Amino acid sequence: MKRKYKYLFTFCLLVCLSCGANHSFRNFYNAHKNDRDTTSFQAPNFMYSILRNVSPEMGSFFQNISNVKFITFNNITRGKQLQLFKEINTITTGNFTDMILSNSRTQTKLVSVKENGPVVTQAIIFNSTLNKTTAFYLRGSFDPEKLRSLSETKQFDNLSNTLLLKQNNFLNPSFNPNQ
Repeated sequence: MKRKYKYLFTFCLLVCLSCGANHSFRNFYNAHKNDRDTTSFQAPNFMYSILRNVSPEMGSFFQNISNVKFITFNNITRGKQLQLFKEINTITTGNFTDMILSNSRTQTKLVSVKENGPVVTQAIIFNSTLNKTTAFYLRGSFDPEKLRSLSETKQFDNLSNTLLLKQNNFLNPSFNPNQ
């Protein structure tokens, strides 16, 4: 009899572990960070000072952020764009609430959040065209209205451009100690 319960418990455990283990932004990020024409990074602690200095609005927003992941895909096919949106949609279905979802022939935009009471604790910002697709993952404690406002005024688009520029400067510094 104990053996029967042991098998049942093991089976239930395996089912629980397999159901959701593949549906996280971390897995999405890890699956695509080495894709062709992709730029990605996870912000280490020193990068938060850069993020806070992008603009005054972003500075106040990033005060309470503890984790940032960013990935951008350039020059993708329509099939790849649909695949990426399907993967992001799988991540956000059930656990997240869509604050903004906009689909058109040329662009898909999604802002999806997890909340703890009136505070947003996680956010995924996905913006996709065939020329450029970006996905942000933010973890922290921030105001949902501020998130909506930043998204609607295209501050995350500006942020992605700034981050790519700062990353290129960090990877290719112009400092020459011999001069």
